[in-house]
Amino acid sequence: MIRHPAPDDLARRIRAGDRRALAKGITLVESGRADDRAAAIALLTALGTDRQALRIGLSGTPGVGKSTFIESFGLMLTGQGKRVAVLAVDPSSARSGGSILGDKTRMDHLARDPMAFIRPSPSQTQLGGVARRTREAVALCEAAGFDIVLIETVGVGQSETMVAQMADLFVLLLAPAGGDELQGVKRGIMEMADLIVVNKADGDLKSQATRTCADYAGALRLLRKRPQDPEGFPKAMTVSALEQHGLAAAWDDMQHLADWRRAQGLWDQLRKDQASFWFTEDVRQGLLQLQLDDPATRARVKAAQDAVAAGTLSPTAAVAQVLDPLRDS
Repeated sequence: MIRHPAPDDLARRIRAGDRRALAKGITLVESGRADDRAAAIALLTALGTDRQALRIGLSGTPGVGKSTFIESFGLMLTGQGKRVAVLAVDPSSARSGGSILGDKTRMDHLARDPMAFIRPSPSQTQLGGVARRTREAVALCEAAGFDIVLIETVGVGQSETMVAQMADLFVLLLAPAGGDELQGVKRGIMEMADLIVVNKADGDLKSQATRTCADYAGALRLLRKRPQDPEGFPKAMTVSALEQHGLAAAWDDMQHLADWRRAQGLWDQLRKDQASFWFTEDVRQGLLQLQLDDPATRARVKAAQDAVAAGTLSPTAAVAQVLDPLRDS
């Protein structure tokens, strides 16, 4: 059993910028124990919400160079005097629940930077690879005084749009590829991306990256213009994280978009909408867990599951068998 400091003391240390306290706080909010959950709520209440960071969500297909991009981008930001936190969500095993948590080792230079904080977290089988308590970890990083929080998610797909519900800006990272690659990127994630960054624009891949960027820029022009965007956004651009080319331009675009949204009054509304979304999600998950914790419900689920596996009951009928008593209660 992990013993955590008192929430008030932990909150004081986090607000003072104590990195060990921040790590302990994130461990606390990620815990699934009931007593830890109560302590986590007390910690978040004690921290308050008076500090805010720029939250940037990053997603991309495996092998696109997310870790290299984040390290180069993060080092550029810390070089400008910014404090940068990286929440890297690693995939959990559906069988064991375990996770490799290798992002910190892949960002060796950034991990040693005193202006940066990297926290790999297991996705805990949550939809979209976003850990259930990632948004609370973001709040802890903000309270600790970080200027920018980068949220890296695993993989890319329709479910990955969940990260857009906890970030101020959403960056989709892609690699140079043939025209067929465009067909594999789902419309939903394209519609949510604020910036499409084609990485690895160096060496033999440079010309291909330019063509790929043009393809995505064309695709973005076909999408309906969003009210939360200034002229020219969302946009596609090329970078080379390996050679540090294009990173400053990408950062300029992110700042321009963030500043424009603040000036238009869209920033606060986005945060309010996200808070409402996660409240609803937490209520839904909480109600589900309450039902699954009920012995009678668990017994009905197990009996229905066995019947479906045996082929004596269809999945649709089994669902009705489980839910009908709940509707009548």
